[in-house]
Amino acid sequence: MSVLEGAIIYSNLLVLLAVGLTMTYITTAVPNFAQGSFAVFGSYIALTLLRLYDIHPYHSIPIAFVLGGLLGVAIYVGVLRPLIARGAEVVILMIATLAVDLILLGLIGSYSDYLGVITKKSAKKFILTPYDFSIAGTSGIFFVSILTIAVILLGLYLLLFKTKFGVAMRASMENPSLAEIMGVNVETTRLASWVLSGALAAVAGVLLPFRQEIVPMTGGIIIVSIFASSIVGGLGSIFGALLGGYIVGMSESFVTFYLSKVLGPGMLVYSRVVSLIVLIITLIFAPRGITSVKWRRIKWLRNFLS
Repeated sequence: MSVLEGAIIYSNLLVLLAVGLTMTYITTAVPNFAQGSFAVFGSYIALTLLRLYDIHPYHSIPIAFVLGGLLGVAIYVGVLRPLIARGAEVVILMIATLAVDLILLGLIGSYSDYLGVITKKSAKKFILTPYDFSIAGTSGIFFVSILTIAVILLGLYLLLFKTKFGVAMRASMENPSLAEIMGVNVETTRLASWVLSGALAAVAGVLLPFRQEIVPMTGGIIIVSIFASSIVGGLGSIFGALLGGYIVGMSESFVTFYLSKVLGPGMLVYSRVVSLIVLIITLIFAPRGITSVKWRRIKWLRNFLS
């Protein structure tokens, strides 16, 4: 797998995760620290269906989409909605998602032990690259990730801009108080955002083992890159999550690759440091993310464009 190929695959998966994180933040103002564990949940769905029912991981994507959506519903209805109803502040909601993340970590770890016992194959760490296919020397995950991101982004566009519910959802994202006055059921739109967030994360989780080894702790590792993607693009913009996912994904992949050439392969372990550096630089020059910048107001850029 070439560096560019791996970078595109990784960026596609980051976009799926960042879009879900951004949607829940816009609708409920909750920075979801469990988003990475949502993805690992999807990874173990794929592994379970493969080990127990011999279902190819790619064929498990629709199942993961549905189950991931149900997980999102469970977390929102069972944990966050009661807290929001009691007027919990953002800090409390954030801590709640962190607690959910730790609970999911424990549950996934226990389940991996159970799955390992009943299948007589270790499930503590796994990778699915042996089950991938190739076309003209290019790995199948490259094409599948591109197709998946294209289908999902098209679906989101049609949902948000071509349906009445999508209009209501966008209205509740931009101004929930006004939307509620206009008759929009804000609670329904919040629930829908958590369904989509869990579903997108689970789909990304199915594809992630085709790129890297998965362990129960993987969610806690990739959450840094997910947050960096959303914040770099702009936490208040779904388009920002798309842009930020590709910026962070490409930066991580290329910078760590070339540094490993100079400083040794041990540098690959510190790829998330690149995400944090990109995040800090962005926050210095654009505190609300790249999509918040009024590019036409930047004198040198305006002169260049003219």
